[in-house]
Amino acid sequence: MDSSAQRRLIEEVANVVISHADELTTLDQAIGDGDHGLNMKRGALAILERLDDLAAKPLPDALKAAGQTLVMKVGGASGPLYGTLLMTLGKDLPMAPSRDELVRAVGLAVAAVKKIGRSDVGQKTMLDVLGPVHEELASGGSGLVDRVRQRGAAAADATVPMKAIKGRASFLGERSIGHMDPGARSASLMIAAVCTVMED
Repeated sequence: MDSSAQRRLIEEVANVVISHADELTTLDQAIGDGDHGLNMKRGALAILERLDDLAAKPLPDALKAAGQTLVMKVGGASGPLYGTLLMTLGKDLPMAPSRDELVRAVGLAVAAVKKIGRSDVGQKTMLDVLGPVHEELASGGSGLVDRVRQRGAAAADATVPMKAIKGRASFLGERSIGHMDPGARSASLMIAAVCTVMED
């Protein structure tokens, strides 16, 4: 990935968060603190402020720097969780990864999110998107990019009937059922943005 493609990747992911901030806020108002959209938008804007610097770095270093920015700038649980995801990816991705190396790095990054969040797939969190997307990526085959996008969107939808077991939403118990998890939605949006850039 050259610097122009990397620049576009960063812009696409940051801009999709900014453009959906109100939606993420509404989702979080239903079952959380109501600040997910605002916090994620703050992080995305901080990333865009560093766009020239991040686009010029090797991809692993750019991921680590972006992750550190999110940890510093994003409030709530989202900053440490997304920051850990990106920093672990940056640490474990080689400069020009093969698909197998990408699958391995994503797996390690998902495991790191599970550890820091003391959570797992099935508990109505961003992991309910990250886990299935990692599975889809690992399966390989034709049409992979589009399948990853679709799997991420379907996985976010699948959090609607779930009862929250982790995070602020877990305090609501049964009342958390019927609402999409905001972290799952933000994860699916960012994955879709990555897929869009990868297709071009």
